[in-house]
Amino acid sequence: MPESGIFPLRTTPLQSSLFHVAARFGAAARTPPADADAGTDTDVQAATAAATDAEAHAEPEPADAGEGAAPARQSNLALERILRGPSGLGTAGLHLAPREEPPAEPEPEPPAAGTPIPGLYYHPVPEPDPARVEEVSRRIKQWAVEEAEVYPPEWEDQFDGFSVGRYMVACHPDAPTVEHVMVATRLMVAENAVDDCYCEDHGGSPIGLGSRLLLAHTALDPLYTTEEYEPAWLASLGSDAPRRAYRSAMEYFLRTATPSQADRYRHDMARLHLGYLAEAAWAQTEEMPEVWEYLAMRQFNNFRPCPTITDTVGGYELPADLHAQQAMQRVIALAGNATTIVNDLYSYTKELKAPGLHLNLPVVISEREGVSHREAYLKAVEVHNDLMHRFEAEAAALAEACPVPTAQRFLRGVAAWVDGNHYWHQTNTYRYSLPDFW
Repeated sequence: MPESGIFPLRTTPLQSSLFHVAARFGAAARTPPADADAGTDTDVQAATAAATDAEAHAEPEPADAGEGAAPARQSNLALERILRGPSGLGTAGLHLAPREEPPAEPEPEPPAAGTPIPGLYYHPVPEPDPARVEEVSRRIKQWAVEEAEVYPPEWEDQFDGFSVGRYMVACHPDAPTVEHVMVATRLMVAENAVDDCYCEDHGGSPIGLGSRLLLAHTALDPLYTTEEYEPAWLASLGSDAPRRAYRSAMEYFLRTATPSQADRYRHDMARLHLGYLAEAAWAQTEEMPEVWEYLAMRQFNNFRPCPTITDTVGGYELPADLHAQQAMQRVIALAGNATTIVNDLYSYTKELKAPGLHLNLPVVISEREGVSHREAYLKAVEVHNDLMHRFEAEAAALAEACPVPTAQRFLRGVAAWVDGNHYWHQTNTYRYSLPDFW
């Protein structure tokens, strides 16, 4: 923005292949899955063929070495899982094409801390690199406390207990550097500051939430106004912790992201804020939504802004036209939905102990379907598992139909985020404990 200094124009190191994709959109494509949505996979095929041709003539990336080698191996395992499709009873029909069954990969040892929810479908992940976790944790605390002034000293124990460094390192195993992980980590802390201070524990309220969220959103999506009123807006960006966090985290993000990645993130944050407002409206009117209505709200009030930037954190770009395809949007939405129900399940006892009624999937199922708390919780586990199986089936179908390297890597990154998100919830015993339902 001219002269404000808030969002200065920078040259990004990422290079998009979108131009090459668009130039070759008429190329032939592979045969789509039989059950593909009409009109959707044709576009995917055209973009796939064009991007595959473009990337086939691109210079190869340097071989992984040193710090990046282990994350790359982990990413390859995740890709193989996506290409195999879901596993387990009743999922054989979800594979797209007959293929020789690969040798069974041994699952990594589950982490020692925490107990996974019995019956929950998930994939264990290796312990994140402790050196990287320590460095990310050190940097994010310095940013949150000293630079952006997000949290006061009396919240230090809660900040440490959140273990955001371990969280983000686990979710982004292919990030080439610590600074790339920090891009995601600052945004995660900023999003949680908004949730805590505007909606939840630390002074949050549904009353007036819309205006607070809108004004905070201008720290992500800047206001273009007159010279007379611009100074007041600029001053407002430092007026509370959420806006300071959004403003600073976005500045760092824009140093790494391409314009299309930044616009994608703003769009997903608007989705998130819309979900906050729906939940707040139910709280104000004391309305208990139907289960399907709650799930609709959770598709917006969820983790989607986090996995959708996996390419930025990985140091590459999924071309905008591939990201916008309905098949890719479906995969991203299912990933966000599944990971958010994980949060509902692991935070269940924590929310029961908090004052007031906190909506989560087990609570809504119990109230709307007239079943016990235990039955509702176990059904919510089934809902999560169904979402996970569908996510993996859709991701496998898209990986089969779209063999573009950036698309394949993006799908690996989203799958890694899903697995890392579960890992963090399972192992964060400071915040979460399981109900006694087994």
